[in-house]
Amino acid sequence: MTTTILWFVLRRLGAMLLILLIVSFLIFSLLALAPGDPATILLGPARATPEAVARIRAEFHLDDPFLKQYITWLGNAVHGDFGRSIRSGQQVTAVIQERLPVTLLLGVYAFLLTLIIGIPAGLASGMRRGSRLDRTVTFTSLIGLSAPTFAVGVLLIYVFAIWLGWFPPFGPGDGLVDQIYHTTLPAITLAVGSIAIVSRQTRAASMDVATRDYVTFARARATNPRTIWRSYVLRNASLPVITVAGLVLAFALTGAVLVEYAFALPGIGALLVESVLSLDLPVVQAVALLTAVLVLSVNLVVDVTYFLLDPRLRRSGGS
Repeated sequence: MTTTILWFVLRRLGAMLLILLIVSFLIFSLLALAPGDPATILLGPARATPEAVARIRAEFHLDDPFLKQYITWLGNAVHGDFGRSIRSGQQVTAVIQERLPVTLLLGVYAFLLTLIIGIPAGLASGMRRGSRLDRTVTFTSLIGLSAPTFAVGVLLIYVFAIWLGWFPPFGPGDGLVDQIYHTTLPAITLAVGSIAIVSRQTRAASMDVATRDYVTFARARATNPRTIWRSYVLRNASLPVITVAGLVLAFALTGAVLVEYAFALPGIGALLVESVLSLDLPVVQAVALLTAVLVLSVNLVVDVTYFLLDPRLRRSGGS
C-alpha cells in the first residue's frame, strides 16, 4: 500500500516537473516576443539615450541570445533567483513575498467559504430533490453563476461597506485579525461563483449516487437515512466534488485579479497587471511560473486524494 502510494506520487511529481519545464519555456518565449523595449520603458522617453539603453540592456542581459537567456533564467529560477524588477529595482522574490500573503489569505478564505456553504447546500438539495429547498438552492446557484465577479464586489461594497458600514471597503488591514476582517467582503465576492459550482456539482453527484443499487439495498434493509447519506452517498459522491474543489482552489489562488482591484488589495493579481503594463519582464515571468506551480500543486493534491479515497485506483496502481 505505502509503496504503491509512493510510486504514484513520484510519477505525478515527474509529470509535474516536465509540465513546469514546458510551461517555463512557453512563458519565457511569449514574453520575449512581447512588443516594446523594457529598457526604454524603464528609462522613459526623455532619458532613453542610446548609452543609457545600452547600459540597462547589459545590466539585465537583454542582448544575450534567446536560448542563453532562457537557460540562465531557468538555472537561477531553480535556485529561487528571478533577478531584479526592472520597475522598482528590488529582488523579484522580495516583491512576490510582499504580495503573496494577501493573495493566499484571500484564496484560502474564499475556498473555505465555498466548502462550508457549497457542500452542505448541495447535499441538502440532493436529499430533498424537488422540494422548496432544492428549488431555492438551484435558483440561487444560477444567480451566483451568472453574476459577474466585479459587479458582485461593487454591490457588496455599496451594501455592506457604505450603506450598513459593517466592513471596510478597501485595503488589506494590519495584523491577522484585521486582515481577515478586511478580506471578508473580497472573499465572499470571490466565493459566490465557486459556491454555486460546488453546490450544483454536489447536488448532481449525490443524486446520481442515491439511485445506485447499493443505496437501494441499504434502504431495503431499513438502514438509518443519516447513515445512508453519510456512509454511502457522501463518500461516493465526494470524488467528483473533490475535482471541482481543486479547480475552485486553483482559481481562488490565481484568478482574483478583478477582486483585488475592486477592493484595492495589493496581491499577486494586481502585481501581475502592474508588471504587464510596465513591461517588467522578470516579475511577469516569476508570477506566471508561480501561478503554474500553484495550479499543478493543487492538481497533485487532488490526484493523491483521489488515490486514497478510491480503492479501484489503488488496485490499478494509479494508471
